[in-house]
Order: sequence, then C-alpha cells, then structure tokens
Amino acid sequence: MTMRVIIADDHPLFRSALAHAVGKVWPDAAIIEASSAAEARAALADGAAEALLLDLHMADSTGLSVLMDLRQDHPALPIVIVSASEEPRVAAAAAQLGAAGFIPKSSSLEAMREALCAVRDGDIWFPEGEPQADDDLARIASLTPAQRRILAAIRQGLLNKQIAYELSISEATVKAHITAILRKLGVNSRTQAVLLAAKLDVDQPATDSATA
Repeated sequence: MTMRVIIADDHPLFRSALAHAVGKVWPDAAIIEASSAAEARAALADGAAEALLLDLHMADSTGLSVLMDLRQDHPALPIVIVSASEEPRVAAAAAQLGAAGFIPKSSSLEAMREALCAVRDGDIWFPEGEPQADDDLARIASLTPAQRRILAAIRQGLLNKQIAYELSISEATVKAHITAILRKLGVNSRTQAVLLAAKLDVDQPATDSATA
C-alpha cells in the first residue's frame, strides 16, 4: 500500500512549501492536498495516512475544535498543526488535545523538516518543548462529540429549541446534554461554559497571506 500524507491548508503556496518538506521526510509517500477540513476528512475516508498536516484557519474550520473531532475519528493518526499563530497557549492547547506537533507558519523549511522527522519517528515536536497541561482544556476534552456540537451551538447563541431543530433531537435531550456539559466543565451557566470554551479559539492572523 502506498504511504499517504495529507496536507490540509487553504493557501496553495503554503501547501506547496509543506509538500516540499514532506517530500524530504517521506520521499515515497503520496502527498494529498486538501483546502478544507471536509476535503481532509474525505481523503482520510479513502484510506490510512502516515500523518495529517492541519491548518487551523480554513473556510469550514477555525480553532481547535476540528483537531478534537479528527482525533476522535482517527485516534492513531499523527496530526501536526500548522498555524500562523505564534501564541504559546495555542501550541499548548494543541498538545493537550492530542496533536503530535505544532509548526508555526513562520518556520524555516529546515525547522519544518525537523518537526516532521520527529513525528515520523513516533515522537512529538513543539516549538517550546512539551507544554504544560491546562485543567480547563482537559474538561473540554472530556465532552462527547454530541456534547461538543451542542456547546458549539450554545456559543453561536442558539436557544434550546433551535439547537434541537439543528441537531434533529428533542429539547429534553438538549437540556440533558447541557446539564452534563455544565457538570463536566465545572461551571454553573451557559455564559460560563461559553467563556471557558473560548480556549479553543485561535485568533485570526492579522495578515492573510500564504506565508503569514
């Protein structure tokens, strides 16, 4: 079976740069390019991959929620976050949520290759070493996929009846999930849950270019 490495980034020029680095680390791998999270999921549905390089800012995904979803569906897949964010908290959150590595987009090709070599060899790679754990993120990570979907809907400001309609479930089920969400997060209100869940956000970069 041909080895496959998937690159999910909506900037074609940056995908090309990543493909160059991947080619040095996995010279025999077929490189699959995706411009959205949906395309990355479709590529994974087509077969196993050695690794997924994942941008956090694409048209259908912003922030670390997509990492949580992909980790849930593909627990053995090494996922390397590639991000324009240089904030240590973002790398730390990615590590805690199961990423195998974190590559800032400002990295040199040599640094990218170093990170990918570590992941290829079964190690992890983060710019500042392995970050410290955050208890709030641990609580968020304890939510089930259904609970995460409902929390995302709460963050959008939807009412219980709107959430029930969107997810095709009853209002009673929504209320039960929200009770469980608040308990798991250790908060007392929807507002507090929304504030805590903001730790999944990654600020949009100030510049929007292929190399920013």
